[in-house]
Formats: sequence, structure tokens, C-alpha cells
Amino acid sequence: MKNSYWFKQTTSNGKRERRLSLGEYKRAASWSKYLVSSGAAIKGEGEEEWSADMSQLYIGSKFASGRHSRIYRGIYKQRDVAIKLISQPEEDRDLAALLEKHFTSEVSLLLRLNHPNIITFIAACKKPPVFCIITEYLPGGSLRKYLQQQEPYSLPLNLVVKLALDVALGMQYLHAQGIIHRDLKSENLLLDEDMHVKVADFGISCLESQSGRAKGFTGTYRWMAPEMIKGKNHTRKVDVYSFGIVLWELITALTPFDDMTAEQAAFAVCQKNARPPLPAACPTAFCKLINRCWANNPNKRPYFEEIVTVLESYAESLEQDPEFFSSNEPPRHHIMWQCLSKCILFKRSTSPRT
Repeated sequence: MKNSYWFKQTTSNGKRERRLSLGEYKRAASWSKYLVSSGAAIKGEGEEEWSADMSQLYIGSKFASGRHSRIYRGIYKQRDVAIKLISQPEEDRDLAALLEKHFTSEVSLLLRLNHPNIITFIAACKKPPVFCIITEYLPGGSLRKYLQQQEPYSLPLNLVVKLALDVALGMQYLHAQGIIHRDLKSENLLLDEDMHVKVADFGISCLESQSGRAKGFTGTYRWMAPEMIKGKNHTRKVDVYSFGIVLWELITALTPFDDMTAEQAAFAVCQKNARPPLPAACPTAFCKLINRCWANNPNKRPYFEEIVTVLESYAESLEQDPEFFSSNEPPRHHIMWQCLSKCILFKRSTSPRT
């Protein structure tokens, strides 16, 4: 692997060196050299079940970056992996504490997840000033990158359904675990070699029981539900709103609100109830589903159980009739979906809460 190296030692006389300054960690070619390692297993604070054996970790080149993270390709115990590094700046203690909180939360959530449409967690290392999370490596890159390589409105509808269903299945599982993603977007949806989608990046995810108001870094404006932008109490329905934006992306292969800044998009969504424009050629069935998902009122958005049922029915109908989406009227079995939706809502309203 090109540009690869083993971790460098960053301690002297048995003492940990200071954290990086803000300028240093922004300019550093790689944060991995600041990761404290003795070449043996590093035990996190009581979290031994997920601690990485650093002697088995080999870091290669960076292939993605976020606001406060960088992602590298690497090898861990002879397996291709993605390595997410989070660095704490020295000058901003509040930011350093928030990043540590996000790291701890992400690891604790990943540990409990096991689903074919959720990224597979492998190990992690918690040693300030740099933390790392090791997951499986998906060679297809992000859905955002894939869409940027396509012509607008060019994705076949059967592929749109396939990709959307993968996302919905992953999100249905996540919500069944009581977890809200809170940053669902095409950049955080990864593709494997067979074009299957896996939901990734749980840095600001949380248990729904602990969601409360939006604080700190909570999502990305272009995909963010209006109640979260406003800092109001939010539920799992914020993920359904974001899914509506992702579905729009699949239909158009465009960036939502690409003629606005992120702040302008947030203002338009909250104050003007704006949404990305649906193309005139968008099939009626998709238009109805998208409009329901990004409804301004969270209570009018469907649950992922219903979304999965709808998309599975789309996939089945396409197999039987390639011209399924050319109809201007919703197919007859939409009535069945509406009945199913009412049954789901009735079941939720009558079941005892824990």
C-alpha cells in the first residue's frame, strides 16, 4: 500500500506529550503519528472488549475527511479496514470534550449493531489527543461520490429502489434498536463491491430516549429536519426527513439546495418550508413517498417499517412490470399500504410503553 507506515511513538520518558495545537492539527499531513502507542494492545477506560491491538494496525493514505475527522484506508489483523481518526485541539477545551463525547457515544452504539446494511465495527483506540475507530472498508465509496459521477436524472428506477431499500432496511433496524442517526445523508451511506448500501458514521447518533433538544453538532443543514435546525425536541422522525432528501438525491443525482449556502438552505427550510424541487418526470409514487417523508409535521412522516414495505412493493412490481412507474395514478395496492400504515400507527398507540 502506498504512503503507508507504522505508528510513531509520541511519548518521552514515559510521559504523554501535550495535545496538538489547533494550527498543528489542521496542518498535519497525518494525525496518526500523534496517536500514543507502545506497539501493544491499548486498553480503553474499562472498554477492553473494543480496544485495538495497535501492533496489528497498519495505516495507509487518507481518502476522506470531515469537520473534525479524517478517514484512512488501512490493514488491521490482515483485513482491509477504514480508520477514522478524531483529533482534539489543545486551545478549545469545549470542542475537545465534545469530540471525546461523540467518540465514546459512537463506539458504544456501534458495539450493539449487527445488520447487513450497517457498517461493521471492528475495534477502537481511545488515547488523547487522537482517537480512532476501525470499521470494515467498503471499496465503493460514499453514495454521494457515486451520484456525483452520474448524469442528472440518469439512475434507472430499479437501481433507485434497490439503493433506497438498502438504506431503509438499515434505518429500520437502527430505529428498532432505539437509536436515532441524526446525520443521515448520502455522504454517510457507503457502497460495497456489489452496490449494497451500508449506513455509517454514528458520531452524533444517540438513543431516542436521550435525544432531547439538538445540541452541539447535530447533522448537516441540507439534510436536516426543520425541528432539529430550530433546536427543538426531536424524535426518530428526523431520520425519515433526511431519508426523503436522500431519496430525492437518488432520483435526481443532484445536491440538495445547491444554489444556496448551507445557512440559506436552513433558513429556507425553517421559514419558508422549502424543499428541493421534484422534477416533472418524477414518478407519482416516488413524489408521494418523498413528500410524506419530508413533511414539515414529524407526525405526518411515515415510520421506516412502512417505507420498507412500500419500497419492497415497488421492487416486486418493477420485476413484474418494467413500466410500473409510468402510471400517473398510484397503483391499487397503495390502498393496502395505507391500511398497513394505519395498522402500524394503531399498534404503536395501543402497545404499552417501556
